[in-house]
Amino acid sequence: MAAAAWARPLRFGAVSGAGERTVQWLLKRNCSIAPRQMLLFCASLCVLSLGIAVMFWMQGATLVMPFASLEMLALGAALLLYSRHATDFEAICLAAGRLTVEHTSGRTTHRAEFAPAWVRIEPEHGDGSLVELSGQGQRIAIGRFVRPELRRQLADELRWALRRWQAAQPDSTLQDKSEN
Repeated sequence: MAAAAWARPLRFGAVSGAGERTVQWLLKRNCSIAPRQMLLFCASLCVLSLGIAVMFWMQGATLVMPFASLEMLALGAALLLYSRHATDFEAICLAAGRLTVEHTSGRTTHRAEFAPAWVRIEPEHGDGSLVELSGQGQRIAIGRFVRPELRRQLADELRWALRRWQAAQPDSTLQDKSEN
């Protein structure tokens, strides 16, 4: 019965674990080139540009070298900015009575933990906006790496997983009343 409750296929998340089920979502930027590949690309462009500048410098055009150096510096700065955010992600994990949300942007990481029974999932401003998770005095927005028209589906999937988690848990309020 417990396996059937989690049988729905998830678009954004994945169910793992045999006994204590966990659901994990990993939302990442869609990067066409990894930071290491970007570094190799930048290095090859710099070698090419430097080679051309040296050839012109040897021919007597001495002003080509400073402009080539400026070009390489600007290219390096732009690629550095790209690489800093190429590995941004949002990780959401529902396990062991905790909903953990982690958002990493550049070198900054925001982390929030919620009790699944008390978390609210709603759009931040309206349809298509980021999905806001709030509860217990904390709030965090997710869905930056999901197209705006799919954010509602992400929110529905989170709600579905929370309902399944709550249905699988024994009712603690009934246990507390029976102990009194």
